[in-house]
Amino acid sequence: MSAANQISASVRPVDVAVETRPLPRLLAGLTVVTILGVIAGLYMALVYAGTDIDQGDVQRLFYIHMPAFFGAFLAFGATVIGGIMYLRTRHEKWDVLAVSGVEIGMAFAIINLVTGSIWARPIWNTWWTWDPRLTSEAIMVLTYAAYMMLRNGIENPEQRRRFSAVYGILAFVTVIVTLVIIRIRPDTIHPAVIGASPQNAQGTFELQATPGVSAALGVNMLVWGLLLPVTLLWYRIRLENFALHVDALKARLLER
Repeated sequence: MSAANQISASVRPVDVAVETRPLPRLLAGLTVVTILGVIAGLYMALVYAGTDIDQGDVQRLFYIHMPAFFGAFLAFGATVIGGIMYLRTRHEKWDVLAVSGVEIGMAFAIINLVTGSIWARPIWNTWWTWDPRLTSEAIMVLTYAAYMMLRNGIENPEQRRRFSAVYGILAFVTVIVTLVIIRIRPDTIHPAVIGASPQNAQGTFELQATPGVSAALGVNMLVWGLLLPVTLLWYRIRLENFALHVDALKARLLER
């Protein structure tokens, strides 16, 4: 297959015309709200919320740590939706949503792991332990990292999109396991925020014990768990569509 034909096969004309316009007003407004939300969330976490009596200031990482996981959950959920819809319609826009979700979800999952590791050093006296919760999240991150590597290794565009759709749907199992493992593995030392923590938990979070904790958590859940991942996902989709548009233009030039 010639270079022009290969590019043409990967980009359908109906798909490349979208999102090549100037920044939509809704996205521009969402961006402003998100930036203000991030600033407000940091203020709530670093200044407004009281200092935990037992853990000290390191507990403030919790206001980013937990919401970041739900940001990853949302993004990986978008990958599932994109994968299902692509398998049903074979429309490339759903593949764009799926791969964008993986990349944004990976960013939030890594933030969750890094902040958790920094918190664990003074509380657990180690940067890392093979606790069931930590192990399950490490597997989750590696699973989605493999998604990106395997996707980039498939040359045929249709096979790449179909494989990515199925893989992205199945990979979400690791997200569910990471979310519920605190409830099904009583031997974990990772604390729970909602409901009772496991018996062996170290460094528990009490929402009512420290002034301002609930408010700071609520603001950051809104920002890191919803506004920021949605905004970044929208930008990533636009970027991917710009790339597809450029590929389509290259294909047309090569065909002349």
